[in-house]
Amino acid sequence: AAAKKYHFDVAAVTAKPEVAPDVAATATPRVEAQVKKAFTSHPQLVALDDAPDPKTHADAYRKLLASKGVTGAYLVSVEVTEASEELVPLPDKPNTQRLVIRLGLHMLGENVPGRTMGFTGDGKATIKQEVGLKVRDRDRTYTWDQAAEVAVADAMKTVFVQLAAPKKP
Repeated sequence: AAAKKYHFDVAAVTAKPEVAPDVAATATPRVEAQVKKAFTSHPQLVALDDAPDPKTHADAYRKLLASKGVTGAYLVSVEVTEASEELVPLPDKPNTQRLVIRLGLHMLGENVPGRTMGFTGDGKATIKQEVGLKVRDRDRTYTWDQAAEVAVADAMKTVFVQLAAPKKP
């Protein structure tokens, strides 16, 4: 059987209040960029250009989904549940330290139209990068981007397992 097709729209990408504001400011835009990239590149996700507004034209929206062979459409909220950055000295390499980025996120998808619970997915990533005594901006950027990419991919894997599971009666 062919894989089912879905449509995902990003509702919001936010950080939990427990995440330090400076770290949240670094993590949130990177997570949002990776989420948007995943939504446009995943083989089971389709774009719905010029779709009617599901709030005001629900029937027309459902007809469009059916005509395009889309199993479901979801409005996805992403929350950064944990994010941290740490520098760890390496005793065996005196001029080197390790930049450790930890990132966790939670995805919640609501059915559109209707705004009922559709799915949840959690993703985590820990990326370790060896850097010099002074951390370059590009090293920090690269490590954060890698953490965001891995965490989003992990969450998406969970989401598609849930969507593939048979619905309970």
